[in-house]
Amino acid sequence: MILDKFNLSGKVAIVTGSDTGLGQGFSKAFVEAGAKVMGVSVVPSTATQEMLGEENFHFMVENLMTTEPIDRIIQKTIEDFGHVDILVNNAGIIKREDCIDFSEASWDSVMAVNAKTVFFFSQAVAKQFVKQQTGGKIISVASMLSFQGGIRVPSYTASKSAVKGITMSMANEWAKYGINVNAIAPGYMATNNTKALRQDADRSEAILERIPAGRWGTPDDIMGAAVFLASSASDYVNGFTIAVDGGWLGR
Repeated sequence: MILDKFNLSGKVAIVTGSDTGLGQGFSKAFVEAGAKVMGVSVVPSTATQEMLGEENFHFMVENLMTTEPIDRIIQKTIEDFGHVDILVNNAGIIKREDCIDFSEASWDSVMAVNAKTVFFFSQAVAKQFVKQQTGGKIISVASMLSFQGGIRVPSYTASKSAVKGITMSMANEWAKYGINVNAIAPGYMATNNTKALRQDADRSEAILERIPAGRWGTPDDIMGAAVFLASSASDYVNGFTIAVDGGWLGR
């Protein structure tokens, strides 16, 4: 039955940025589909664990500003759950400043988390998939700014364009191992990253006017695409970035 292909029973996922927002949505989706999840965030993912239960969701407090924690996270996941099948590169940061004044520090910090760590975490998990001889699923969080330029977020735009590009590059090389590498490009979601925009009445109104769905997205809106890309239902989908945007890109 087709619905069986979406079942994640027996699967283990690592989800970064799991304490709130989209990371919490990814974690909820996977647990509801039958998987176990290791959450990773710079602060404790206590609320997510309370929502999903200690049996289903463990978490680690790690700073992904550098690649140093990556091997430790993978090993802890294997210690707790026996293996790993899914990686979601969701953790990300954003800095807002006019391009003319944008600082090198703001550029480097955003690129470190949003692009460098995404690539090297994916690389490390892919090596584990090959070692396990199980194949696996890697899902990175891209953005509308993987397709557009944005305003006052040059490093974020660069990093999310990089996510789309390296998703294709990794898919090209790793498909032969049974590894699917894809991305989800959320539209304007009601999360911490968009708090400043939602509090700016003029910007918020302009954004909502362009979204055919007429509303900001929520973490629940990402769940269907997440389970699809993490499951065997997407075994022939590779190197693609799926927009979950309420119709924004089609406008």
